[in-house]
Amino acid sequence: MLYTIIKALHIIFMVSYFAGIFYLVRIFVYYKDTDEFAEEKKKILREQYTFMARRLWNIITVPAGVIMTVCGLTMIFLNLGLMKMPWFHLKLTFLVGLAFFHYWAWRKLLLIIKLNGETLSTSNVKLRQINEIATFILFLVVFTVILKSSVIEYWWQLIVGFFVLVFLIMMTVKLVNKNKNKKK
Repeated sequence: MLYTIIKALHIIFMVSYFAGIFYLVRIFVYYKDTDEFAEEKKKILREQYTFMARRLWNIITVPAGVIMTVCGLTMIFLNLGLMKMPWFHLKLTFLVGLAFFHYWAWRKLLLIIKLNGETLSTSNVKLRQINEIATFILFLVVFTVILKSSVIEYWWQLIVGFFVLVFLIMMTVKLVNKNKNKKK
């Protein structure tokens, strides 16, 4: 029963963590969108976006990430057999990728705070594409956990499917941005 409760908490805080990461990078996109605004409007919006990003990071994303990690480590401790499962090693590999993405988001947040309303050098399209990385990691982790041993057996189909998904999402982002720029 304890393991199931910890697992439920792990899933709940995983959802909260990913919501925070998804929205944080969206805030970076919104911040960048202000580049062409009038100076007064730009200043007000950038201050608000910086405030929102800091609060999101400190109140939702990091606490949810910590609780998610503690619950995950507790589940490993309660079920050491997980460490013998090949699918679980794959999941841990994807979580290392998530840790790198988390670090990137934290560094970008610190940069925005340091810029104090100045222009962010990363392009809008690049930020929109980077925003999808967390989505890809979420897909990989969820499919790995749900499919477990089948992931190892059908790995090449999953990899091909993943790259097709990545391509489709990236092309959609480019298309949306292209249409958005035409409307301006």
